[in-house]
Amino acid sequence: MPLDAYPSVHRRTSGATHFQSGLSAEASVAAVYASRGHRVVARRWRGTVGEVDLILSDTTGYIFAEVKASRTFDRAAQRLTRRQIDRIFLTAEEFVGQSPLGGLADMRFDLALVDGTGAVDIRENALAWL
Repeated sequence: MPLDAYPSVHRRTSGATHFQSGLSAEASVAAVYASRGHRVVARRWRGTVGEVDLILSDTTGYIFAEVKASRTFDRAAQRLTRRQIDRIFLTAEEFVGQSPLGGLADMRFDLALVDGTGAVDIRENALAWL
């Protein structure tokens, strides 16, 4: 029987594939940030309202990166919703509230896109304008 005949099996298989794909995309993005001198502080940091894919630090503060992957950069960018952006902002506020500088910490919100070839496009401070 085709896999579609068993929808719950298909969902589990599809979900596991998407999860692994997401981890791979996040690892690629983290490597690009590391090559630029940024340090990964947390991966998939979960607060009370949401999750941030990557939290990095540089000499000036924290970078909160949302990672989106799809066949093209444009398709990946289109997967980001206003609701996700709002949750990222709230989660980032919770994170910095627990840091030594608290709300005084500098924050930047990036959108990191990964296309079907594995290429990475980091759009610095992109979430601030959405």
